[in-house]
Amino acid sequence: MSVRIQAITVDCHDPERVGRFWAEAFGWQDDPENPNAPGDPEWLLVSSDGAHVLFQPVPEPKTVKNRIHLDLQPEDSTRDETVDRLIGLGATLVGDHRTTDPSGTDGTGWVTLADIEGNEFCVVRSTAERATAGE
Repeated sequence: MSVRIQAITVDCHDPERVGRFWAEAFGWQDDPENPNAPGDPEWLLVSSDGAHVLFQPVPEPKTVKNRIHLDLQPEDSTRDETVDRLIGLGATLVGDHRTTDPSGTDGTGWVTLADIEGNEFCVVRSTAERATAGE
């Protein structure tokens, strides 16, 4: 037997605020059959290929590191451009795990960020960056 992920669900204090951050981060939209509206109790985003992320309210604040997190890989920009864009949207830097090669240029590694409610996620290099490095 197999299963598929129906949605990735994120617990948060303010689903609309966190949902709007991730809509900008992903470039995803509301579900056309059930668009989000200000004050909705949950906030659902849908990708062009049908993936879903649901933001639901919980009363307690986030207190520890996520046990599961997202690894984001840019499609049309570099890792560093994506990190800068996400920080501009309100993400915060948690850990910089980028490495440099002996020539001083940016090499492998990733950057750990947190969204506007502190949920950690990582940004890795794009496919194009990996191809340039021969990975």
